[in-house]
Amino acid sequence: MQPRNSRLNSSALRGAVDLAAVKAAGEAAQKAEQARAERARQAAAAEASGVAPAQSASQLVIDVTEDTFEAEVVQRSTEVPVVIDFWAEWCGPCKQLSPVLEGLAEEYAGRFVLAKIDVDSNQLLAEQFGIQGIPAVMAVVAGQLVPLFQGAESAANIRKILDQLILVAEQRFGVGGGAAAAPGEARAAAPQRPEDPALTAAHDALDSGDLGGAIRAYRNVLTEQPGNTEAKLGLAQAELLQRIEGLDLQAVRAAAASDPKNVEVQLQAADLDLVGGHVEDAFGRLVDTVGRTAGEDRDAARLRLLELFEVIGTEDPRVIAARTALARVLF
Repeated sequence: MQPRNSRLNSSALRGAVDLAAVKAAGEAAQKAEQARAERARQAAAAEASGVAPAQSASQLVIDVTEDTFEAEVVQRSTEVPVVIDFWAEWCGPCKQLSPVLEGLAEEYAGRFVLAKIDVDSNQLLAEQFGIQGIPAVMAVVAGQLVPLFQGAESAANIRKILDQLILVAEQRFGVGGGAAAAPGEARAAAPQRPEDPALTAAHDALDSGDLGGAIRAYRNVLTEQPGNTEAKLGLAQAELLQRIEGLDLQAVRAAAASDPKNVEVQLQAADLDLVGGHVEDAFGRLVDTVGRTAGEDRDAARLRLLELFEVIGTEDPRVIAARTALARVLF
């Protein structure tokens, strides 16, 4: 989500980062369980009547169009990660990458589904996803977009990316593939965690723009529950929003461009980049700042980068890539 003006708010931030996705994860998992339970009921009824169940579960690689995207990608992503391969017939690297992805879909045996989108035939989808070059590979988990990589990659590197994607899908969104994703098969429903009133109050304060109240509320939750991921994420976002209050977007970016050695303005620009949805730009700016500074300035840039990692979520592939880049400039 792009900010409408230089003064940003919690709604803008929630459109750019993952707190909404964390809160939606329980909903997505619950819907997936309901869908699986309904398919299990239908399969049991079909078996009782002597009718064989449909075999569409073996379809691990699917061609997706603008007409089928909602059902085949968005709805399916509540049950299993959907990896999207944007390709075209004329694209040489696509012809190298696509068979690798298709082979991995078979190898992973239902832990993810591969959706292939021809950008020439589905230009609206390519435009909506901001595809500027192909091959491009993204994923959708519980309706949330997760950028993966662009260009050809080796099977070994893709396996690492897929393993991380599957881990994030299971741990953050409660979405898992494998046999559980097959129609007609059920798994035990995960117990629903009761809503935490203190956490709800913190979210409400953040939504209403009461940043000081939200920060205090999230810290109170973390005092009682130090490992609460949702509270950590909410606190990081509230602190970020508090930092950018009153900043002028254009002025900060102009100052950052004209004075790369001004660490304070680089930190402000990175905050604004992140809130504007330019996650890789924010990370890259801070990694570059760490690389060109020393002493307290370097520590300030490094610590701000770690804070922004918390905003996005430490398992996010963009965070993992930025951690690698940070290690290179530090060591």
